[in-house]
Amino acid sequence: MLIDPRTPVIVGVGQVSDSIDEPDYQRMSSVDLAAEASRRAIADAGADLSRVAASIDLIAGVRQFEISGPMPAPLGRSDNYPRSVAQRLGIEPARAVLEVVGGQGPQRLITEFAGAIAAGGLDVALVMGSDAISTERYFVRRDDRPDFTETAAGSLEDRGFGYELFIDENLVEHAVMGAPTQYGLLENARRARLGADRDDYRRQMAQLFAPFTAVAAKNPLAATPMVRTVDELATVTAGNRMICDPFPRLLVARDLVNLGAAALVMSLATARGLGVPAERMVFLRGHADLREQPLLERPDLGAAPTAWTAAREALRVAGIGLDDIATFDLYSCFPVAVSNFCDGTGLTGDDPRGLTLTGGLPFFGGPGNNYSMHAIADTVERMRESPGAFGLVGANGGIMSKYSVGVYSTAPADWAADRSAELQHAVTAAPAVTARRRAATAGAAVAAWIETYTVRHAFEPRTAVIVGRSHADGSRFLATMPPEDLGAADPIGRDIIVTSSEQGNTAVLAS
Repeated sequence: MLIDPRTPVIVGVGQVSDSIDEPDYQRMSSVDLAAEASRRAIADAGADLSRVAASIDLIAGVRQFEISGPMPAPLGRSDNYPRSVAQRLGIEPARAVLEVVGGQGPQRLITEFAGAIAAGGLDVALVMGSDAISTERYFVRRDDRPDFTETAAGSLEDRGFGYELFIDENLVEHAVMGAPTQYGLLENARRARLGADRDDYRRQMAQLFAPFTAVAAKNPLAATPMVRTVDELATVTAGNRMICDPFPRLLVARDLVNLGAAALVMSLATARGLGVPAERMVFLRGHADLREQPLLERPDLGAAPTAWTAAREALRVAGIGLDDIATFDLYSCFPVAVSNFCDGTGLTGDDPRGLTLTGGLPFFGGPGNNYSMHAIADTVERMRESPGAFGLVGANGGIMSKYSVGVYSTAPADWAADRSAELQHAVTAAPAVTARRRAATAGAAVAAWIETYTVRHAFEPRTAVIVGRSHADGSRFLATMPPEDLGAADPIGRDIIVTSSEQGNTAVLAS
């Protein structure tokens, strides 16, 4: 079969861990981790190291947590993350890119630059990311803390934080900031749709994630390589305390990790010219990237249809169906991110193919925005082991706000464009719920009901956050209330009275 020489191929992947609990712990910075993962990706191509490294036209960094906001990094940081990594590698790519915040970043960047390679605007791209969150938190108050401050010369295409796509003043004002709070609202909305009580639903979440622990237990890079039972995951104890309703600690992403991962993408012609063995080449056979409606405008807060729409489009581009997929790795920061994908595609949690290759974010670890680079690396390696098979990576970002899908295989095919732009227009034009920042005018009160809620158990101030719906016009709003005022019964569906001020909306249960 003749393949267009401009067709992009992934030729190398690399992963590294610097666990603070291991005897060979090296106190690596985020730059160190990304550089080492990149070295491994370059070596993984199976060709002359110096020639492969020198061929890199572009280096792109997934934005790590320490540079994902305007706050200072606790141990210092590079002023040009991609260029600092390039310096470690001894290369000077023409372009350096720093991606926006979000777990979709690794897959979205690979899709973007693979498309640029196919179009002839690029030959070789190195996409990498890392986070040293465990090291940062351990040393931040110690006298012997390392200083990771560094300067790197050279251009940088900084795409900004990108929070405007999923965070606004309304959410900040009502304490909808941390991921557990945000996803708690989504998870309880899905529970309400299914009609499950709180205990039953927590067990359903545990049943979904228990198989992930068995995968993590076999992964040498996993943060917690331990098999856990459904009962262990579902039972609230001192060691599995509630974080935000409905999540105990073991069902949320574990960010106390030091991990890096990278992937090397180039044109087929370049790969052949560098002597990359054919068996190292993996094709991005399908791809799609979509953005969901703004949080409060979604008809169903417990669903994000763009995830399964992106999956269907990626499969269409690949020319296969879901039954043809041999491996999955679905972004698993919280159970709803996985169950949402399953709800729309027909997958089930007990699918014999499994839903993760790494072990998932709560058990393998959640290295900031770069988790899915590890999923891509594992998928590439698995595809090499099973020539002709197909593997799917689903990467989620924001408050189930952005979803990127990649379908990988050694089976060759020319690059095919996706219809993401066309599909995005349909998302924008879809029916939306009217959302209001202020539920009531000053001095007035509004009768409403609770659509979903969460309680911030592990955060100060300890607050109940609700999404309410007005009885008068069905409009949706955020509000806060003291958690003890929710009562012991399930609050979803209960009537409330809401007042508004410059500080936001406040709710009380209707008598």
